Order: sequence, then structure tokens, then C-alpha cells
Amino acid sequence: MALDSLLRDYVDNCVLVRKIAKLLAVVGISPNLLSVASLVFAVLAGLFFFFAGNAPHLPFNPILLLAGVFVCLNAFLDGIDGVLAREMGNANKKGDFLDHVLDRYSDVFIIMGIILGGYVHPRWEIGVIAIIGVLLSSYMGTQAQAVGLSRVYGGLIGRADRLLIIIVATLLNLIYPYPIPASGLLSLLSFSFLGWTIVIFAVLCNVTALQRFFYAWKRI
Repeated sequence: MALDSLLRDYVDNCVLVRKIAKLLAVVGISPNLLSVASLVFAVLAGLFFFFAGNAPHLPFNPILLLAGVFVCLNAFLDGIDGVLAREMGNANKKGDFLDHVLDRYSDVFIIMGIILGGYVHPRWEIGVIAIIGVLLSSYMGTQAQAVGLSRVYGGLIGRADRLLIIIVATLLNLIYPYPIPASGLLSLLSFSFLGWTIVIFAVLCNVTALQRFFYAWKRI
């Protein structure tokens, strides 16, 4: 979606983000360290989604709140590491490669945490389809570059969109942690907001993968 490119442009040109990047450069923090730290926060987010989903029901689940905070931190560090690399003048292919590899691990940890937390129980296969879609949509974007085209970021949903959807769904889940719809003929497709997030990913990420495939195919 347009959000990916909009956020990328905003982060690259945001005065506050550039000031933070300059401060990090002064204290000697490297872009690769930020990329690794973003993965650590993704792992923590996945663990806390898992613990929150398997914890006794609470009117307000502080574990789930922490999971959302860790997703925010993952998103922030993932956005600022490139700015820091350019600020330090050491943006290179090795750092870009590391960033993309760690992003994929981050995606899997976060989504697996939601799945294993029981938010799509008993339809766990939806989670598998969602992970396939996330990985394939990212793969199609970089594979286009591997065959000589520009990297493809287009399609219905990108990483920035996914993280934003997860953050919003986490907040909504904190407010209303009950399945939607609560009962009836659609009870087998009755999930909380986080569960419906995985359903959305299962559909839109696979559509995005196909969009990127056909976009690249026409230009090869």
C-alpha cells in the first residue's frame, strides 16, 4: 500500500528522526546494531503475544500491552536504521541484506506469537497461510531486484502496513478482548481483533505476492 512509501519518505525527511540518528551516530551505535535490536524486540513481542493469549482472562491484559509496545519499538528501529546508515555514510549492500533477513525473522516471530497465543484457535492453518503470504510478498519484492529490476514495494499490503495493523489490533484487543462475532453460524470464524488481523494477512499478503509477481513478470 501507499503507507510503505509514505512512511519511508516521512522517516527519511523527518527532522526529529534525523536528529535521533545523528545522536546515535555520535555515541557510536551502528545501523547493524539497531537492526539486531529490532529483531530482539520482535522476539519479545512474539513471546508476550504468546503469554498474553495463554494467560488467565483479565479485563485489561498488561502482557498484551507490552507486546504492542515491543512491536512499536521493532517498527521504530527498523525505520531508523537506514537513516542512521546514511547519516554515518556507511549505507551498503551488506547492511541492506542483514536488514531484510532480520525483518523476515521479525515478521515470523511476531505472527507466530499471535498464532500460538491462540488468537486464531482452532483455525491455526490460517496462521500458516498468513506466514506464507508475508514471506512470499517480501520475497517477490527482492527477487524482482535479483533479476535486474528495481525492488518492488507495491501491492495491497507492505511491512509498514502490517505493523500498523498489528499495533491497532493490539490496542483494540486490549479494549475489547472478545471474539467477533461472538456466536452463531460463523462461530468457526469467530476471532478477536488480533485473530482477524491474521485472517487479513492470510488473504492480503498472498494477493500482494501475486501482484508483485505479475508486476515483475511483465517487466522482465
